[in-house]
Amino acid sequence: MTPGELRDFCLSFNAAVEDFPFNPETSVFKVLGKMFALTSLDGRPLTVNLKCDPDDALRLRREHPGLIVPGWHMNKRHWNTVTVGAGPDAGRLPDRVVRELVEDSYDLVVAGLPRAERLRLDRP
Repeated sequence: MTPGELRDFCLSFNAAVEDFPFNPETSVFKVLGKMFALTSLDGRPLTVNLKCDPDDALRLRREHPGLIVPGWHMNKRHWNTVTVGAGPDAGRLPDRVVRELVEDSYDLVVAGLPRAERLRLDRP
């Protein structure tokens, strides 16, 4: 997945926006003011911080050592740093897995929103 594809995918969700609250290099993707993804699209390798169920976070880290690690500068229990693109010998996650993790992060954030806001997003 390229940086542009990651950006486009994050913005494809209902009410998703890109913001730059920290600096011009760090894209923060939010839904109704709540962050679901954080990345430096120019980063090499390309990584993204994603919200994750704590039990799933541990399982994913075991299944993908080095590619999914505790969230950098985030609550390590609820956030993972996912390596989207890596060097040729470092391995990489399939795009399908990255998309699933981004969608799961979005869904977890939406699930924490008030019911009226979830209904507006068509995600009761």
